Order: sequence, then structure tokens, then C-alpha cells
Amino acid sequence: MIKIDEKAIVEKGAELGDGVSIGPYSYIGPNVKMGKNCKVYPHAVIDGWTTIGDNCQIFPFASIGMAPQDIKYKDEKTELIIGNNNIIREYVTINRGTVAGGGKTVIGDNNFIMTSCHIAHDCHLGNEIVMANLATLAGHVYVDDFAVIGGFTAVHQFVRIGTMSMVGGASGVAQDVAPYTIVAGNRAKLFGLNLIGIKRRGIEGDKLDSLKKAYRIIFKSKLTLQEAKETIEKSGLLTEEVSKLLNFMLESSRGVIRW
Repeated sequence: MIKIDEKAIVEKGAELGDGVSIGPYSYIGPNVKMGKNCKVYPHAVIDGWTTIGDNCQIFPFASIGMAPQDIKYKDEKTELIIGNNNIIREYVTINRGTVAGGGKTVIGDNNFIMTSCHIAHDCHLGNEIVMANLATLAGHVYVDDFAVIGGFTAVHQFVRIGTMSMVGGASGVAQDVAPYTIVAGNRAKLFGLNLIGIKRRGIEGDKLDSLKKAYRIIFKSKLTLQEAKETIEKSGLLTEEVSKLLNFMLESSRGVIRW
């Protein structure tokens, strides 16, 4: 059963799944598709070519799927795709993509996006990410699974934030954040491994020891990245986690935050 408050506006063409609830004074545009059991609180706006999965909550005054903040945008058909079980709190803004950026802003599953966060055009977020209040992502930012972004943090366009990493509050992030690490400050600097986050995801014992050793070789030695890679391979430290860290470093185009 779909519940639409009499004071809400749901345009013809919108597709709502079973169990969806739309609160008063909310607006749902004609190209919106929403899965089952979503709850849209009063005064939220969802527009554009926006697809939302099941069991999402969108709180008051959120603005979802509006045009990208890009002066080159000329009302092309671009998309916002949001997965399942996401919590999007008050005053959050999430823009759809641009043609130049691939046409899609994409958000995965089980993410917690707190009050007044901004996710710009062509960003790609994975799963189980936490963005604290007033964290902002410029265009084309990629955030991998299980990352945490502290409040009042600004992330530069085209930056990548690796899996299980943590960005401290009030940070300015202008380069890539390596997987499993903690960065903080303006401009952000490296402060070590995110040991609490790593252990929460079940990386312990030999896997954790290998990751610690590889981290020291990459970040604390005077070796080049290629030399560090060769040393790690010869030392038998190349676990799945270490491979992910090395590949991230080697693929970085903006450079990775260090000490």
C-alpha cells in the first residue's frame, strides 16, 4: 500500500513501489522511480531522472536528483541512481550526473548521509559509507566501501577515498586517501592506519600484521612506490588487502596523501 499525503505533489509518471510513504509538502518529479518501503518525510524534493532502491529514508528538506551545479550543463538527460537501505538526513543535496562525467551519480547500499551533506555530480559512492554533518564532495569523487568522512570536510573534485579509510572532521582533502588509512587536517595529512575500522571488518591476525608491515614499507621507508611493491612481493606480504592498497597507490592520478 502506498501512502501519499494530500499535501504532497507526486507528478504523473513517477513510479512508487509498494509500501512507499510520501509526507506532506514533498515533491516527487515525473521521472522518479522509487522501490519498496521507502519513506519520504515532509518538505523533501526528489526530481530528475532519479532511481531509488528499497527501504530508503529521505528526511525533511533534502534535495535529491536536481540539476548538477555545472555551468556546462544544458538540461541533458542524466541520472542519479541510489541503492537500498540508505538514510539521507535533513538538507542533504545530491545532484545527478553530467554528460562529460559519464551521465550518472551513483550511490550504493546501506549508506548514512547526515544533515546538510552535499554529493555533487558524477560522484560514485560504494556501500556502508558514513558522511557526517556538512561533509561535502565535489564532482567526480569516488568513495569506496566502509569509508567514514568527518563533518565539515571538503573533498576536492576527482579525489578517490579508499575502502575502510577515515577522514577526520574539518578536513580539506585535495589528494587521494589510501585504503585503510586515517587522514585529517587542512590540507589533510596521513595519521596512520584506521585500526578500529579495519578490525571491525574482520581483518585481524596474519592479515592485519601483513597490512601493518606493508604500510610501513610504503609510507615510512624511503623507497619509491615501485621499489616498495617489489619489496612487499619478495617478503610474502601480498594479501588481498595489501594488493588493494598497492593497486590504489599505483592507479592514483592526483597523488596519495602522505605524512
